[in-house]
Formats: sequence, structure tokens, C-alpha cells
Amino acid sequence: MFIHLGGDVIIRSKDIIAILNCDVKEQSQITSTYLKEEEKRKKKIVISTDYIKSIVLTNEEVYYSPVSSLTLNRRAQGKALMDLHHEHDEDSETS
Repeated sequence: MFIHLGGDVIIRSKDIIAILNCDVKEQSQITSTYLKEEEKRKKKIVISTDYIKSIVLTNEEVYYSPVSSLTLNRRAQGKALMDLHHEHDEDSETS
């Protein structure tokens, strides 16, 4: 399944490593340092320069999204539940 991060950016939900609230960058020195290192190793994508609410980490990119981390987490959980339901339906059909 896919998750819409804002703007015209959509990524595969299975590629997501973490969804963080943007405020965590200022609240934790460890997290701030970690994110700086990730930005050096990965491609940084700022979806909207107007307002950044969340940071989404994947294996290849660091996304700065205008969509709140709570909303993105709900989307990801909804997709995961849909995937589980779909897998259960497929298992039921083969039994």
C-alpha cells in the first residue's frame, strides 16, 4: 500500500522506517544528531517549505512533510490493517 505525505509525494508504506513529529528534532539532542547523520547519508526531500510538521525516514530518503505525524501514523496503521484483512481474506479463500 501507499501513503500520501503531502503535495504530490506518495511512498510505499513498507518503505517507512519511522514517522517523527518535527518538534522532536528540537527536544532531543540525540535525535537531532541522528537526523543530521541521516541527511548526510540519504536524499533530503522537503515537500513544502511553508510548514513542516513531520519527518519520515525511509532507507533512501528523509522526507519533511506538511502533514502531521499523527495523521501519517493513522494512515500507515489503516493501510497495515487493510493489508492484514486482505491477507486474511486470501488465506480464507485458499483453505
